[in-house]
Amino acid sequence: MRAAFYERIGTAREVLTVGELPTPTPGPGEVRVRLNFSGVNPSDVKARTGSRGGTLTFPRIVPHSDGAGVIDAVGAGVEQTRIGETVWVWNAGWKRANGTAAEYVALPSEQAVALPATVDLAAGACLGIPALTAFHAVTCAGGVEGRSVLVAAGAGAVGHYAVQVARIKGARQVIATVSGEDKAKLARAAGADVIINYREKNLVARCREATDGLGVERVIEVDLAANIAKDLDLLHADGDVVVYGSGRPEIPVPFLPAILNNVTLRFFIVYNLTPRDRARAQAELSALLTANALSHNIAMRLPLEEIVQAHELIEQGRLLGNLVLEIG
Repeated sequence: MRAAFYERIGTAREVLTVGELPTPTPGPGEVRVRLNFSGVNPSDVKARTGSRGGTLTFPRIVPHSDGAGVIDAVGAGVEQTRIGETVWVWNAGWKRANGTAAEYVALPSEQAVALPATVDLAAGACLGIPALTAFHAVTCAGGVEGRSVLVAAGAGAVGHYAVQVARIKGARQVIATVSGEDKAKLARAAGADVIINYREKNLVARCREATDGLGVERVIEVDLAANIAKDLDLLHADGDVVVYGSGRPEIPVPFLPAILNNVTLRFFIVYNLTPRDRARAQAELSALLTANALSHNIAMRLPLEEIVQAHELIEQGRLLGNLVLEIG
């Protein structure tokens, strides 16, 4: 099969190769998916550059955790009726050597989720990390019904879904931060009530104004290291910051404003969702997808052979949405 892979840590141009690898055979409890699309995420770049550890966990790594395609074979213990099923996959490249940057991937059956026929396969490759992260950030710990929510980077891969889910889940007010007019249009179309260009406006003052001086009740945060001081300043008493990302591994916490306002910091990584949380998120996402209740923002589609360019674009952080590789 055709696949992209790397065998050492380094830049995309130094280490990523596209070539032939053995086609996997599904083991007991596994399915094999003939992939149409592979989703590229910042965590894929971080793994390849060694920012989450300086050594390879496997001698050869086929990157990417997200993808979508059709099950074409099953292992022992899996119903034959799954063959021919269109699916999206999650955690394909998490603690595994073989991810979705390939024509085929074999993985546990539960990690291949039925994709409604009305959903584009390219969108299916954006569900495992961006959509599930957004859904959990919005709905965890009591959710956002009746509450004001600030979505940092509201036009980003996760933020675009988070704005939509917050609106669907009954948020009283959805505020989104952006860095330009094109991103503002995306966040507004997704359902944000208030758009704040953090490069032009005072974020704290604008959030206070938008909430009649009370502050925001939940912040969904993509970069805690950059924003923690502002988050604590704009937060409502007893509010929480749900954190799924940070630009630095260690962050000083302004203790006094946090404790005086009874602030809660909630951290999670989508790879390690509990089985209960993941099952709930998958079921509810499937219902939203079936109802065509979510819009998907595919910023770019590139062929597998251009995986180097894809990784470089993700590193630059300039895309307005998700990037997927088309396989085959």
